[in-house]
Amino acid sequence: MEGKNDMSSGRPTALVTGASSGLGAEFASQLAEDGYDLILVARGSNFLQRFARELEANHRVRATPVAFDLSRPAAADELWEQIGSKGPCIDVLINNAGVGISGPFARSDSHATQGMLELNINALTTLTRRALPGMLELGWGHILNVSSVAGYQAGGPGMAAYYASKSYVLSFTRALARELHSTGVTATALCPGPIRTSFWTAAGAQQAGLLRWIPQMHAAHVAASGLRAMRAGRASVVPGVLNKLTAFLGALPPYRISLEVNRLLLR
Repeated sequence: MEGKNDMSSGRPTALVTGASSGLGAEFASQLAEDGYDLILVARGSNFLQRFARELEANHRVRATPVAFDLSRPAAADELWEQIGSKGPCIDVLINNAGVGISGPFARSDSHATQGMLELNINALTTLTRRALPGMLELGWGHILNVSSVAGYQAGGPGMAAYYASKSYVLSFTRALARELHSTGVTATALCPGPIRTSFWTAAGAQQAGLLRWIPQMHAAHVAASGLRAMRAGRASVVPGVLNKLTAFLGALPPYRISLEVNRLLLR
């Protein structure tokens, strides 16, 4: 366990967004096992409160549930102000919250698309910006931004805005990691492929084309891979051999081939 939080508990504190299920819940559980106090952020409050109590009972840490919808404009700033009133210094920021939208962009719901971009891009960027000054002042801290293997692709016909949002997260985090070199603060982009969570069901793409044949990783394994890379100070990590190959091939020109492959996967 690492950290320099000066809270009375003497333990470092991690803020995890999208913490109520799937990958976010795994991040929270593994950090609690490692002795971190937690601030758990998600939209739903009932399960989040129960989950926080379970973590406290099982790991003897503090777990503070914060029900908050980060898909609203300026919500991340509001969240940070609310967290600031509670007093903890954030040692680890896990920007995990994210959603996807499937289908032709011309027929997409504009409100849903805007909410996705607010969550996947703006909230992540704002929370990172708000967390960094305190980490830099201490000379220690970690930021883990959840991107996707989609971030390495030329684009995703059928999930155009989602793929673009994950490309932003990967590019942003890589550049940030270089800016933070030798500061004691690190930034890591976690770029998983399909995970056994409710994400694809919510995105409406769980039965899309060839995508259904791609093996899905367990959330616990993906979370552990991300946390290992974060602690090692790596700028990015792609869990799984097949996903690494997908990322490598997706980044190769000519990009029209990648676009056509992704169109078939998502059709």
